[in-house]
Amino acid sequence: MNTTTTPEFISVGALGEGFAVNNNILEVNEGLNGQDFTLHFPGGRTHEFRILNSQTLVWDGREQDARVTSVREGIYFVDFLMGNDFLVGDSVKKSMSLVLDNNSGQVTLVEAALPDEQATSISAYDRARQGTELTGVEAAILHGSVGGTQGGTAHAPTTELIGLRNRYHYSPEEVYEHVYLNNNFYTWHCIKGSEAGLGDTDRCHYIKIAEALYLFVWREKIVPTLGVILIDMNRLKTDGKIFGYNGFDFSSYTNFPVGAITEVVNVTTH
Repeated sequence: MNTTTTPEFISVGALGEGFAVNNNILEVNEGLNGQDFTLHFPGGRTHEFRILNSQTLVWDGREQDARVTSVREGIYFVDFLMGNDFLVGDSVKKSMSLVLDNNSGQVTLVEAALPDEQATSISAYDRARQGTELTGVEAAILHGSVGGTQGGTAHAPTTELIGLRNRYHYSPEEVYEHVYLNNNFYTWHCIKGSEAGLGDTDRCHYIKIAEALYLFVWREKIVPTLGVILIDMNRLKTDGKIFGYNGFDFSSYTNFPVGAITEVVNVTTH
């Protein structure tokens, strides 16, 4: 065995190819078909959209390809990219992920964008020296209401996942561990699959949606990657997506679904 061999980081497109086989993603959900929504966020920001079907919506008057799933009754994950052209153009393509909570009339929006080639090329050392985040992936997390009416407990940041070490079986071929370290960081480790032997510690965000149901967002720094998933700790199931550049040439995007069967390995308390 050559102990000097180091696993190589792969593109997000190559990762998506590995995750596409025998995966544990949820089937799309038709429960919102034909429904119209008006979303209200702080500062007077509003969006209107209509779910045409589980794979198409109209967002502020523009039709978009989308994916609609539901990991828990009455709570939907709606994901799409602004614009239907996956080629990188003059404008930055945005990732839009909604957790639409029909049980409480609440909504959380994760609006994110990838860094361009120039921003990606800034070293972690230079970012640290400049006092900026180590990742160039940008994300804004907004909490609001559907139709201006909100009830129940609001979606909000949480510490309830911190200390958990979970194993995620995305497929029989793709298995990862997550260790949720603190409010800002988690560590991932690929046990089996396309990134076997790789691991890193990256920026993350935890949002409590309902009891034992969490929205987890991560932003990787080496290969620009955004992950947005719902983790149902009652059902021990996740569903969401990963967004990134298809290759290392920054010429096109990939946005693919992911879902896993969850296994709690252990819990560390501080």
